Parts: sequence; C-alpha cells; structure tokens
Amino acid sequence: MNSPLVKVDGLTVGFPKKGGVINVVRNISFSIGREKVGIVGESGSGKTMTGRALLGLIRPPGVVTARELRFGDIDLQNASEKVRRSLRGNRIGMIMQDPKFSLNPVMRIGHQLAEIYIVHRNASRAAARIKALEMLEKVKIRDPERVFDAYPHQISGGMGQRVMIAMMLAPKPDFLIADEPTSALDMTVQLEVLSLIDQLVQERQMGLMFISHDLNQVAAFCDRVIVMYAGQIVETCKATELGNAKHSYTQGLLAAMPRLTKPTDTLPTFERQESWKMEPGRYDCTN
Repeated sequence: MNSPLVKVDGLTVGFPKKGGVINVVRNISFSIGREKVGIVGESGSGKTMTGRALLGLIRPPGVVTARELRFGDIDLQNASEKVRRSLRGNRIGMIMQDPKFSLNPVMRIGHQLAEIYIVHRNASRAAARIKALEMLEKVKIRDPERVFDAYPHQISGGMGQRVMIAMMLAPKPDFLIADEPTSALDMTVQLEVLSLIDQLVQERQMGLMFISHDLNQVAAFCDRVIVMYAGQIVETCKATELGNAKHSYTQGLLAAMPRLTKPTDTLPTFERQESWKMEPGRYDCTN
C-alpha cells in the first residue's frame, strides 16, 4: 500500500450511560492511503462514528481516545479546534447520507457552493460563482445555471447528491469520507454517482473511505474492505477477495444478500456468536 494519509491505532469512541460508558467503537486500528477503502457492517457497527471521529465531530459527552490518530503529519488527537476547522472541508471532506438533511433548505444551492470558495479559497463573490458553476458542470449537472439558483427542495435526490459531491470536492481535499452516498438513490443513479466519485478520486489522487451496507457495491468499487461488527474490525481483505472471506460474520453477511441468479423464498440468517467480539482483527487477507 502507498504511504498512508490516515493512520488510526487503538481508536475508541464512547458515550456515557447510566452506570458507566458504552463504547460504540472499540480499539480499532487501520490506515488508508491514496486508495478506495470500503467500511461495511450492520447499522450500529461503528462505521459512521469512525468517520466522525476522524473529522473531530464527536462532541461531549462523547469521548474519543486512541494511541494514535493522524492525518498526514498532523496529530489529530492533540490538534487545536482551529487546526481541525482548517482540515474539515478543506483537506478532509465528508459526503453525508442524504442531501435533504445536509443542504441548507433556505439557501439557494449556488450560494451554498460558492460559499466554499469564499471561505476556503478567499475568492470574490463573482469568482466564486464562476467556480461553483464549473463544479456543477464537473459533476454532470446539465443545467448548472438553473440548479445554481434553485433551492434544495426543487431538485431530485440524485441531483442533490451530485451537489453534495460538488461541495465536498470543491476545495480539492486529499481525503474524502463518503457515508453511504448512494443509499437514498435508485440503482441507475447509484451507478452514475459511484462512477462520478471514482472518476474524481482518480483524477485528484485522493484517499477515500467509503462507508456502506452494500457488500456487492463495495467489492466492485473499492480496493480494500474493512468489516466491522459491534464497534470492532473483524476482517480486512482485498475487495476482489471479499467473496472468499474467512470470518463467519462476513460469510453470514454475504450469504444473506439476495441474488438474481439464485432466487430464494427465504434468505439465510446466522446466529451471532460471542466470540466475534473477542477476536478483533484476527482475519487479514490483504497480504
């Protein structure tokens, strides 16, 4: 693997509860270079919290600890809030799950996109407008002038997701966290959005953390796959080898996916094993 952009060692994210603390991410370690790495697992497995911890978006009473948490040569654990703000959206971007909840409903799309160039690139309003229109074209929006002047409720979900991608890529970040960016889209639009992200990531030689529930999508799109269960990493493998997963949890997830080539009335389920929580990182088939 190339030199890592992000290095995580012993990351734990916890929240207080009555009588103690519940850890939603538990002592995980991984690194990501200029590559596409998928993080998969059930809802509640800790995928999104891992991404938010990297961005410094876990606020009190949440607690983040790690032996090491780095972005390039920056120690994220000891970085000031000013440094954190300078990284967010500038060198590290994050595409949220649903544009309906990420775009400001009372601001025109163009104003939200132009604001990025004004804040991160000190551009004038006129220059920011030109750059924003260029970025809307870059994400394959056919009528950028109309979309620039539209409000979020006036565009489709697929177009809203393209706008979110444009907003996150406008500052030309080195690292992008995509948190289920296609979950609210139909299959055709999903493929278009994935193709767009892939093209832009390759053009800019970025690192990508792709959070998803869809194992087939991750296997086809990413270079490596990290599988999480109950806040821990249970398996890491090359995306091309995901079908040969060794951990019984990953095998269970794969078996539970419906297949057009092998229709069945009932999808198989699996019995959860307590040992899954006791063997984090045991399986690593990337070597």
